[in-house]
Amino acid sequence: MSFGIKKITVIAGIFAAIQCPAFAATRLAENAEQATPTIRENYTKFEYQIPMRDGTRLFTVVYVPKDSSRTYPFMVVRTPYGTGVRQDDEAHYGVDFYPKSLGPSKEFEASGYIFVNQDVRGRFMSEGHWKEMTPHINPKRQPGEGVESQDMHDTVEWLLKNISGNNGKVGIWGVSYPGFYTSASIIDSHPAIKAASPQAPVTDLFMGDDSYHGGAFMLAANFDFYSSFTTEKNPTPYPKNWGSFDYQTKDGYQYFLKFQSLKNITARLTDKQRELLMPTIEHSTYDDFWKSRNIAPHLKNIKAAVLTVGGWFDAEDVRGPVATYESIKANNKAYFNGLVIGPWSHGAWAAADGKMMGDVDFGSKTGEYYRKNIVFPFFEHYLKGVDAKPLAEATVFETGTNVWRHYASWPPQQAQNKELYFGANGALSWAQPVATNSEYDEYVSDPKKPVPYISYVATGVPREYMVSDQRFAATRPDVLTYQSEILQEDVTIVGAVIPKLFVSTSGTDADWVVKLIDVYPDDFPEERAPHERGHDVPPPAVTMAGYQQLVRGEPMRAKFRNSFERPEPLVANQVTPLSYKMPDINHTFRRGHRIMVQVQSSWFPLVDLNPQKFMDIPQANPEDFQKATQRVYRAPGQFSGVAVQVLSK
Repeated sequence: MSFGIKKITVIAGIFAAIQCPAFAATRLAENAEQATPTIRENYTKFEYQIPMRDGTRLFTVVYVPKDSSRTYPFMVVRTPYGTGVRQDDEAHYGVDFYPKSLGPSKEFEASGYIFVNQDVRGRFMSEGHWKEMTPHINPKRQPGEGVESQDMHDTVEWLLKNISGNNGKVGIWGVSYPGFYTSASIIDSHPAIKAASPQAPVTDLFMGDDSYHGGAFMLAANFDFYSSFTTEKNPTPYPKNWGSFDYQTKDGYQYFLKFQSLKNITARLTDKQRELLMPTIEHSTYDDFWKSRNIAPHLKNIKAAVLTVGGWFDAEDVRGPVATYESIKANNKAYFNGLVIGPWSHGAWAAADGKMMGDVDFGSKTGEYYRKNIVFPFFEHYLKGVDAKPLAEATVFETGTNVWRHYASWPPQQAQNKELYFGANGALSWAQPVATNSEYDEYVSDPKKPVPYISYVATGVPREYMVSDQRFAATRPDVLTYQSEILQEDVTIVGAVIPKLFVSTSGTDADWVVKLIDVYPDDFPEERAPHERGHDVPPPAVTMAGYQQLVRGEPMRAKFRNSFERPEPLVANQVTPLSYKMPDINHTFRRGHRIMVQVQSSWFPLVDLNPQKFMDIPQANPEDFQKATQRVYRAPGQFSGVAVQVLSK
């Protein structure tokens, strides 16, 4: 998944979890079209079945440097996506198949490590039984099921004793689902594990990672993922490839709208495709199914330096890295605990340049900088003793100004709490609005005409949507837009964004989607090369002047306003306070720009439709979906707005 939502493509030979329309690109296997001479010439590949304490054997691939004049640390990846090497569009097991690259970046391969890639218990060539997001504590654990920290411990013990030429030190890393396995593997960690880097780690699926955001089901991504990510009887080298779901259209919005209800949508899938997806839908509240899979509370007794990595624009696991960092900080005091977040989509730091995302330019190759100057020195220092410039506890890229910042903690303690208030006529201000005859803004939310989350046709979830231009949404009558005056100085907002709304609905449930947006100046410079098309009429160009860049957006299903465990209906037409936390940001709204907030009640098909009446939504039928009149209040005692943390410079 992600556990849900994880299209994992290993780019350039690394476990880079990057969502793609076809799940075919989903594992270490994706890393090799044709092996480069460097790896085959410099490393020898071995395959082993490593026994665990319960007798289960885990399939493990080991690449050992041919230069035996010195010793090397281990660099481990544990994955559910298969350790086969991809050639000719298929994954191949066997010692004759070599990947295009090894490790988190090319620097590791050149420096020299013993690279270890392992199929986790119950997946592909490993024995045992697989569980989604393996619960660390499971009183009902069945024979063949395991504990990830124990499997890692047993693996390390075997490697130290059986692979010659090692220096006695172990590192572990992984992106997305392998990021979860990294976190889970260092609980009560083996003393030989000296460094770990959970990257985009799936942490708590219901609370802002792959499956649910604000109690709302992330429809498009989960459907796309689970239609391809299925189980097989193991040990097996299959599937050699995952095909993408055939929507029979390029328009995901129309595809899902045609079926509307979750029952009708999931009926399009086979039993095999539904096996892993349906539990995530049927468990529609934060029950023990989800709680047992939340790894964060168990991140204790970690005896290794940890560098958690994430992306500000990760559509799948934007919350996981911060939650992991916070939990490790709270429970482990003796070892380095660092956080790195850059301007990246899911896993993009592992292989992409990181200079652009869609139409938004970050000014430099941030991915390359990270690989050379952050993650490589981190592991070199803790696994080889190489002197390195100490990392700050929080190394975070500040979008807007496009610079790296270094803080003693995250969020920076010097940030000050402020609130942006909604005003009449779409105003947005730091000051509470003056009373007017109009006390609210309203719109009609129609589930048959939901607000799309992108302005173009696509299936799956395009990674670009996290910074996508919101001008299309600002023109809709079912989207409220509040905008500041032109900023006279830079405004830097860090940490969580917290909508504080006073709302009412004519129904008994509603979704409230709040989006924080950076509005570019009308004279923003255009620096793109002219379109070459001879004398033909060219397509319209995207202008960045007036661009409305999404900085952060997040839904909240109102029935969960008091508890994600026990939903409660809204009282129709009664004013209700609604406050929730959106994922962290680190963004500067530049002088000359404006700050915008949009409010709406659908975000489709990114988020499933709310019938706008109180019920268990997975049981809804098409006739249950109804129009509702939504109001957002801005009267004395009912001032709606967005609470933020502002950093003075």
